[in-house]
Formats: sequence, C-alpha cells, structure tokens
Amino acid sequence: MNKQKLKNEIIKALKEQGFRINPHIRPVGHSKTTYRRIQQNSKLEQLSLHKNFLIESIEKVKKHCRDGAEIIPEKISLELKEIHSGSFEEILFRWWNFIWWSIPYQHPYGRQMRFLVWDITHDAPFGLFCLQSPVLKMAVRDRLLGLPNDELDIWVNKSLNAQRVGALPPYNELLGGKMVALTLACNEVREAYKRKYKNYVSIIRGRKIKPDLLFITTTSAFGKSSLYNRLKYNGEVVAECLGYTQGSGTFHIPEELYEELLEFLRNQGIDVTRGYGHGPSRKLKLISLGLKYLGLPKFEYHGIKREFYLFSLVKNLREVVQKRKRPIWIDRPFNSLVDFWKERWAIPRAERMPEWKDFNSNKFFKKTEKMLRNLDKV
Repeated sequence: MNKQKLKNEIIKALKEQGFRINPHIRPVGHSKTTYRRIQQNSKLEQLSLHKNFLIESIEKVKKHCRDGAEIIPEKISLELKEIHSGSFEEILFRWWNFIWWSIPYQHPYGRQMRFLVWDITHDAPFGLFCLQSPVLKMAVRDRLLGLPNDELDIWVNKSLNAQRVGALPPYNELLGGKMVALTLACNEVREAYKRKYKNYVSIIRGRKIKPDLLFITTTSAFGKSSLYNRLKYNGEVVAECLGYTQGSGTFHIPEELYEELLEFLRNQGIDVTRGYGHGPSRKLKLISLGLKYLGLPKFEYHGIKREFYLFSLVKNLREVVQKRKRPIWIDRPFNSLVDFWKERWAIPRAERMPEWKDFNSNKFFKKTEKMLRNLDKV
C-alpha cells in the first residue's frame, strides 16, 4: 500500500470508529457509552481472531457459570489461583478475558502473571486479573516516587501493571470488582511474584534484581473509576489516584493497518523488530513513528484519558525508593480481604439491590454464541 493510500485508510478507520479529526484526533463525546462505541471495532476484530477457540470452549466455560439466584452471598468462599499454561483455568481465563470486557485486550509483555479468583462454595470463577511489566517511563508515577532516570529499570522491575481487573457475572453485581481490586494488594500475590522471579535479570541493563514486588499500578477503563475510587481496607487507602494518563495508545489502529504500517516502515529502512526484549511500549513507539512518517503526527493520542492508580505493598514506598530504606510490608492476607469485602460490600449490596439475582447464564451464553457465529457477517 502506498503512502497516501495508507494515510487515507487510517483516517477513514478512525472516523468510522467515532473520532473527529481537526487537526488531531478526538472522540466525538466523552461519555462512557461513546468510549465503548469507539473501541467496539477493535474488540470485534479481536473476537474474530479468536472465534474458533471462543465457540469451541463455550460448553466448558458454561459448566462453571452460575445463575444469580444460585449464589448465596454469605457463603461465598474465595481462593486465589495463579494461571499456568495448558491448564483448564487458562481456558476459563482466556475465554472471559476476550468476552467480558468492553475494551479490547492488550497483549502482555515482559514479566507476566495471571490470576483467577475462584468461588469454592459455588464452584465458579469469581473474577480475574493480569499483571505484566509496566512501561519504562510514566510521568505521574515517576514524579510521585522520584524515580531517578538512571535507575528506572530497577524500580520499574520491582513493580507490575494490572489489566483486566474485574469480577465475572453474576458476582459483578455484588460489587465483586472491589474484591478483585483488593486482591492486587494481598500478601499472596507478592509471595507468588517472589517465587516466580527469584532469579530474575532485567532485560534492559542485565541487572539481577531482588524479587521484591513493591507496588502495582493500573488505570481505569474510561475516565474516572468507580472500581478503584475510595477503595479502602480497614480505613487505609489501598488504591492511590495519581492523576490521569495523557490518552495515548494503540487500540484505535486496526491490526490490519498496523501490519501495513510496519511494512511501510520496513520500506523506509527502519527496524520494526518486536517481541521479547523490546518492552511493552514497543508497539506504541512503532505506531507513533509510522504515523509521523505519514504526516499524521500525534495520532497515537486518542484523547481517552484514564485515571492512574498506585497500589503500594509497603508502608514506606517513597523512603524505599529515595532513601534506600528497608521495605515495611503491609500485611493484607487474602482471606481477611474476602471477609472484609463480604461485610463491607457484598452482603449489603445483596440486601439493597436484589436484581443481582436476575442474571441467567443460559441466556447469556446463547446470546454470546449467536454473536460469535455472526461475527463474519458484521
């Protein structure tokens, strides 16, 4: 595809998603409904790529999904499962990961850990989250913690970034998302990290880094977050809001056009190597460079700003970073968080809003399967 045609195709795709261009791109509105609609094409593209897996796995996933009326909130008993490749839990994780969220899944890079929160009593997946290497530079994070430029890789490699944080139906209606968010800060996640990365050597500078997971970062899906806002445990803030991201990303460039953009850059003699060792921001950098060459500078900024949150796992995070103090770990046992969530959110919600019982798993799966089978007709 020649330069002008590729440029025109990218502009056309952006307008079809719901962006206006004058001269940079911006959403046509700022409601959550608008943001979801903008990202719908990208999500449908992703579902199409994994259509066979999603359809073939429906019956397996359905067996472990409960109607709302089957759940007894007082008897919910949760455990945390780390996902391992090839396991049944991985099938459940992947299926819900693609289906349940309205925003498209971003492939993780670098260090990765995936977790499923499981309701033992009702034998059903409660929620899930994915942890991965954060981007090397993040202004709001680096400014708050005072991260020195020459030590960024040290401190970034003592943290992870969370995505896909949330509860699955019918637990989402019981404010189960609050429980999954609290789980990011539990002792068990920190201990699992220590086991997995006890011999970790950083990619950028080849440093052997002590496997202390000091903090986790994440962003809201759309603008202000109801999930992380005022998230507390025993009176202490668990998720600290640091501000908003600048609204840049890659989801709004369709995969087909991304590949065309890479081919265009190759023809300019530019190295477009991706994969292990190139970090989580490699795709964004390549898209930014390609758009600049096409005369579309800053089109990687889609204008959907997200709240940025930090979950500190130590009481003295700034002193650890700036003064090399020993970490004072915050004690948050997973089971204690579960008890707290049930008393603080789940049971009061169940009594106040009984419509959470209305979720019907058969209807949900029939509707989902029909949507998947009709993907090629969209």
